[in-house]
This record gives sequence, structure tokens and C-alpha cells, in this order.
Amino acid sequence: MPHASVRTPVFARFYARMGQAMERGGMGQHRYSLLAGLTGQVIEVGAGNGLNFPHYPATATRVLAVEPEPTLRRLARNGATDAPVPIEVSDGLAERLPAKDASFDAAVTTLVLCSVADQEAALHEIRRVLRPGGRLYFLEHVQADTPGLARVQRLLDATLWPRLFGGCHTARDTLASIARAGFTIERLDRFRFPDARTPGSFHILGTALRETS
Repeated sequence: MPHASVRTPVFARFYARMGQAMERGGMGQHRYSLLAGLTGQVIEVGAGNGLNFPHYPATATRVLAVEPEPTLRRLARNGATDAPVPIEVSDGLAERLPAKDASFDAAVTTLVLCSVADQEAALHEIRRVLRPGGRLYFLEHVQADTPGLARVQRLLDATLWPRLFGGCHTARDTLASIARAGFTIERLDRFRFPDARTPGSFHILGTALRETS
């Protein structure tokens, strides 16, 4: 199935450098916490340059990592060779995943649902490829918890911010979107990263069960 690549080479190089700095600053521990307990066949949506790969537990028998940006996809393929589990890196869009219906036990998104072109479509695609009873593991930065900062986020999203930062929208209420897409939230942790009240610091981490109806 053909997919249109998303070519943002300047942002991709910036993201790769920024991601490594975030890992050293503590984001790696959050990734580890997110993926602990994962089992079976996994699809990772928007894998970036593969920062999750070292944190996959041995109970994940196979990972299909989908990434539309060519530079990040190349870096991810390099990282997959040293991963503790088998990982296949594929081109593909979150809104049109290269997978059959009900073919995965779990799906993973980390810092990607802020930037997909159509968040609702992406979440419905994730639900489509999950088996009944499958789980979505999510780590995302989201809408602020105060009206003032949420207003600042909306103002940022209306400027050049999304174009400068790979489509990132800081004001999305991603938790509500996950619930609307047919998931039941099972686990939810909220934290700030970095530990400051800035427009991009509000994060959620958790799991959501794919509803069967």
C-alpha cells in the first residue's frame, strides 16, 4: 500500500538532536515506564528516530514501527538493529496505517498525536488495527490545566508554531480524543516535562483499552 512520505529534513535533524537531550533529561525513564508490561505484537505509530526501541521489554514479540519522515525513518532503522526485540520500520501515515484489521495486541504513541494531521482519523486507525481487548500505550504532551496557559497554547497553535515544529499543536485535548475514539482509559499519569509551567510541558502517560463495541 503506497504512502506519501512527510519530508521535513530540517525539523527531522532538529528533532533527533532534541530527542537525545530530552532522553538525558529524564524522558527516557518515562518511555521505560510506559512500555513496561507490553506483550505480544505491537504497532508503534510515529516512531520518529526510534527513541522507544531500547525500552521495549522482551515480552513484546514483534514491533512494526511506522514513520513517514524519511530522515527519521532511516535513523530508526539504524536503531532497530540494536533493539532488544525484533523491529520492522515502515513508511506510513498515522491516518492510513499499513496493517490489517485487528492484527496487533498493542499500539504505542509517544509525542506524536500532537502533530498528526487528523487526530481523530489517526485514533480510529489505531483502533482498527488493534484486536478486541488490545491496548493503546500513550505518552503525549497535551492541553494545559489552567485556562490562561490553554489560551496561550491556542495562540501558539494559530501562529507559525506548528509549521516550525513538525506540525505540533500544543493545545490538543488528546485524552478526550482517545476516549471519543472508542477507548477506555485504564491508567493515567500526569506530569510536567520539563518541570515548569510552560505551554509545552504538560504531559500524560497511560494505557487505554480498545472497546469491543
